Amino acid sequence: MVKRHTDSEKIWPFRWDLLLRYRYIEIIALWEGRLTTRHLRETFGIGRQQASKDINEYLRSVGPGNLEYDKHLKGYKPTPGFTPQVTQGIADEYLHLMARNNDLSSMFENLNLHSANIEVLSVPLRDVRPELLRPLVTAARQQKRLEVDYVSIHNPDRDGRIIVPHTIVHTGLRWHVRAWCEKNQDYRDFVLSRFRGDAKIMDDSEHSHEEDLCWHEQVTIRVVPEPRLTDAQKDVIAHDYGMVDGVLKVETRGALVQYALQALRIDTSIVQLKPEAQQITVENFDALQSYLFH
Repeated sequence: MVKRHTDSEKIWPFRWDLLLRYRYIEIIALWEGRLTTRHLRETFGIGRQQASKDINEYLRSVGPGNLEYDKHLKGYKPTPGFTPQVTQGIADEYLHLMARNNDLSSMFENLNLHSANIEVLSVPLRDVRPELLRPLVTAARQQKRLEVDYVSIHNPDRDGRIIVPHTIVHTGLRWHVRAWCEKNQDYRDFVLSRFRGDAKIMDDSEHSHEEDLCWHEQVTIRVVPEPRLTDAQKDVIAHDYGMVDGVLKVETRGALVQYALQALRIDTSIVQLKPEAQQITVENFDALQSYLFH
């Protein structure tokens, strides 16, 4: 796979727009089995000559030997020795690409992106204003103190806080910001849609993300099939999740363990009556206790 050079004297070899097109070439060829210049022309708004040039350049300098022209298909198909160079070669890349195309096509009716028969359930959007996000991003990049008003289920009235944000996080369902909280004297998570009013950037802070130990601690969640399932059922679940020797190792930050479990739909607060209801569980749950919300 083509990787960015760490040597300060070397630069990334592709422009961003070219990289997007090379990735598109690789994804469409691999997962649809047929790539034509029309794919590139209609997706990126370029001419036939430029599209042909992109494919030839991909074959020359990015993925030599990855594609071959099939006169019966009237397009390029992946060769038996296809090796991803600018993608990971996983199905999610193709499925998410099609989902983004569907999203764009629904917004712009005349945009023809030839999306596959794929539908993605959209979760409700949380209300986050640009007037809030701009100072949050600025404060995070410059390690500034930020004066905000915040509400929560336990405290629905506005509560003035001074925080020092360092990272904006998407959990799959909502966005929050990881920040030092001067009121609690600790690093906390603040849901973006629960800020109220305007945020005011203040002076520099001594609290950086390096001090957020839970954020930097790497944790392995060991996911296994629900023990009460039959061996045959466990094999089905293990295959679903790509488990190795019956275990899926999920690597995440200590501060994100709870969210990872939520994304996996593992409910650690109750015991399911039927093993089929949850299907998977956490083998090393006791070791994760200190990272969970209590």
